[in-house]
Amino acid sequence: MLRKQLFRRLPPARFMPLLTTSDYRPAMFLANGHLQTIAASTLRRVPEVRYQRERLELPDGDFVDLDWSLAGTTPAGRVGIISHGLEGDSNRPYVRGMARALNQAGFDALAWNYRGCGGETNRLLRAYHLGDTDDLAEVIRHASEQKHYAEIFLTGFSAGGNVTLKYLGENAARVPAQVRRAAVFSVPTDLKASSVHISRWQNQVYLRRFMNSLREKIRVKDARLPGQLDLSELNKLRDFPQFDERFTAPLHGFASADDYYEQAASGRYLSGIRVPTLLVNALNDPFLPSSCFPREAAAASQFLYLETPTVGGHVGFNEGGPAGTYYSERRAVDFFTRAEPG
Repeated sequence: MLRKQLFRRLPPARFMPLLTTSDYRPAMFLANGHLQTIAASTLRRVPEVRYQRERLELPDGDFVDLDWSLAGTTPAGRVGIISHGLEGDSNRPYVRGMARALNQAGFDALAWNYRGCGGETNRLLRAYHLGDTDDLAEVIRHASEQKHYAEIFLTGFSAGGNVTLKYLGENAARVPAQVRRAAVFSVPTDLKASSVHISRWQNQVYLRRFMNSLREKIRVKDARLPGQLDLSELNKLRDFPQFDERFTAPLHGFASADDYYEQAASGRYLSGIRVPTLLVNALNDPFLPSSCFPREAAAASQFLYLETPTVGGHVGFNEGGPAGTYYSERRAVDFFTRAEPG
């Protein structure tokens, strides 16, 4: 009875979703958003996590790979589903760190890899995109109906946060009752503005890395399915709008890159969220323009909690040494386990 009281969806009147303060304090040697971003992605290792892989077949004949990290030998009864960022996977340090934190708090962890991100290219010509909530819905269905978890908690980073927010807000009726709460970090809720923002000269090191990975994915796809893609201008694509216009949009049924950004951006769906949800975006995140801090949406919502720490970078939030604690993990576990969210 206590557990049911703890995790039930609380009455709207008890919510104060716009958070005006944050407890996050960065490590002293991380002086700005770029250092906070780079240190978290390049210096950290989380060797304690041991995954068990499962392949989930999808209704359209494709698949995604699921990596499980279990809290113990006794079934936990509750699971945290982790959605990674653009061109990431379940082995990124921020995913492994979250899996470890969830395990230590008594949750099983399920880190899922998007189509083509689990170490093997997917079967179909299409891949994944930042508004693809159907695959997340299948992962959640698998956890609830096949694995029989009574309580499901969602967490996502960057692109994975966008998918999570869109899933929760676009059709609240299809979100199973087992989904209790969600916590997402460094989320580009405005995809069009974010795609332009990351093209600034300060962000070229990040953009080049993303573009190299995306171009290589297209080459691998072409080798698997020859003759179905036009690679003639591939090496000339220098930013997200160019790549998304040429490949992402047409491969996934959008009329253009702008149409993709409009339909896939989670910002337009925030008012539909009906599960207590925490969004943490650092004000010095080098990837996020001002439109990715949806204060008005949070103030008008009974379920969306917006926290905007002054610092943190993009998927950073380090609190100690490179292998130490991370605020994103501590904050998610706290949000998931306290009697009332906030």
